[in-house]
Amino acid sequence: MKPSIFIIIMLTVISGTMIVMTASHWLMVWIGFEMNLLAIIPILMKKYNPRATEAATKYFLTQATASMLLMMGIIINLLHSEQWTVSKDLNPMASIVMTTALAMKLGLAPFHFWVPEVTQGISMSSGLVLLTWQKIAPLSILYQISPTINPNLLLTMATMSVMIGGWGGLNQTQLRKIMAYSSIAHMGWMAAIMMYSPTMMILNLTIYIIMTLTTFMLFMYNSTTTTSSLSQTWNKTPLITSFILVLMMSLGGLPPLSGFIPKWMIIQELTKNEMIMMPTLLAMTALLNLYFYMRLTYTTALTMFPSNNCMKMKWRFERTKKTILLPPLIVMSTMLLPLTPMLSILD
Repeated sequence: MKPSIFIIIMLTVISGTMIVMTASHWLMVWIGFEMNLLAIIPILMKKYNPRATEAATKYFLTQATASMLLMMGIIINLLHSEQWTVSKDLNPMASIVMTTALAMKLGLAPFHFWVPEVTQGISMSSGLVLLTWQKIAPLSILYQISPTINPNLLLTMATMSVMIGGWGGLNQTQLRKIMAYSSIAHMGWMAAIMMYSPTMMILNLTIYIIMTLTTFMLFMYNSTTTTSSLSQTWNKTPLITSFILVLMMSLGGLPPLSGFIPKWMIIQELTKNEMIMMPTLLAMTALLNLYFYMRLTYTTALTMFPSNNCMKMKWRFERTKKTILLPPLIVMSTMLLPLTPMLSILD
């Protein structure tokens, strides 16, 4: 793809999301989603091969169905209230239809089936855009309609997402599929807190995007796509390997690291709202996620790839890939915990 065309397409994707986030009219929200969808397809098919075509087709069909449901919800709301304003309270039926449509766009269970398949079929850089930027627009609308969302529907989808995100990733060897299941689980955590503290959801989304961005950039730097190829990184780039180790722990939500902040604050907020079973279930299923992150950690940092010669370090050329953003991203992905008191004031 020519750089000029790529820039135009990326600007369309960005402007589509911005329209969704800033619009006060339901029709403009829908148009923003459509702009974003039509512009993201060429980015998914950047490396043109049959698998990328299949992935892009699956993504298009799912998102088009979700857009249709969203428009149906908007029309139901229009018939009942005779207005297009986003800030007005929704009709209960329209709220259920819209929540379902946005859950499909996000990949919340039981509409999660497309996420691993699409992520696996596309390149690492496209997968990065899919699992980070593409979550912003639907979540911004969920944030705006959060007072009128059906709590039972959203909490059921949140619980299912966290459980499927944990179980689905257990048996995977492909890094993109593991990151896709990780994304489903994180979306579940965000959906769980949406009803009680929408601001907390934004905090969770921000930290999730930072951690996912760093993880993908480290995988792209090492040119690894499977767990077996990760085991060769120790004798190529020992420092990067140790960063992957710490980052996996952060994604799992272990205490001294940044990933612990959203989990801690969400469990605290749910407990304040006299919900005991939900945070208990979330914390237990988070262990499943931690298990497959631990598997990646073990493969990466605790196994040495068998070599015939006596040299432990692999002979290599100088790296040509730029790592300008990696140091600040790694710091933010692992060392934000001391900022928790400041972040708790935002809520």
